Amino acid sequence: MSLLRRLLILTVFVLAPMGMLAQGHRGMGEPSLNKGLMEIPAIRSSDVVLVYNGFVINYNTERLIPNWVAYELTAEEVAGQVPRARGFSMDLDYKDKQAMREDYSNTGWDKGHMAPSADMKWSQTAMNESFYLTNICPQNHDLNGKAWHSLEKYVRDWAVKFGSVWVVCGPYVYANSYGTIGARNVVVPDGFFKAVLRYDGKNYRSIAFVFENNSQSQPVKSAAVSVNDVEALVGYDLFTNLNDRIEESIEAQSSWDEWLK
Repeated sequence: MSLLRRLLILTVFVLAPMGMLAQGHRGMGEPSLNKGLMEIPAIRSSDVVLVYNGFVINYNTERLIPNWVAYELTAEEVAGQVPRARGFSMDLDYKDKQAMREDYSNTGWDKGHMAPSADMKWSQTAMNESFYLTNICPQNHDLNGKAWHSLEKYVRDWAVKFGSVWVVCGPYVYANSYGTIGARNVVVPDGFFKAVLRYDGKNYRSIAFVFENNSQSQPVKSAAVSVNDVEALVGYDLFTNLNDRIEESIEAQSSWDEWLK
């Protein structure tokens, strides 16, 4: 987490009235939400927002999967050495309905991280929270282990190369082609998206990716689209804190080569 982001969160925590310290969804221990952070999409009054130490989730209480997960990843965080957590669990601080491990048992679907555990190696708490089922979606095994995993590594490389990146990712559901799993009817997504934004001190650059939730070959380069494309797909305004004068042009970008320079 960047120093500026830590200071912003600390300022909100110190200055906010006691009744505003928590979002009201995870209890009074929940970190404060700073809607001004670059990675945070536009938030609706009806959204259930779960604030964790390393990422923020907009949780869908009917589908029992996230609508989106947002976080900043810095070069310093990528260098973290916290070991991978041992297993998945419910978020016991969130008292509303959520998926359980049993919902995924013997279904053939992976427990697919949205905020990757490998991006949370800078903090034991962040690592543990990345294994909460609120951060998980039913994901095809081949997608999880191949294209999605490859994109996660690209994002870490970009965080090191550019100093930091802002990430928003999650599932999309349009046909519910795969139905639900488990006794709680956890919705299986039709696919997944990931949008990435960077700043080099002069210019912003963005790119996004869309994958289908199946075992077909989906090279990362071929999955590249614009942030605008993802917004049209999922119905959320991503990177809403970009200056309005440049937001449209930045979010129209989809050049893979710009991220390989």
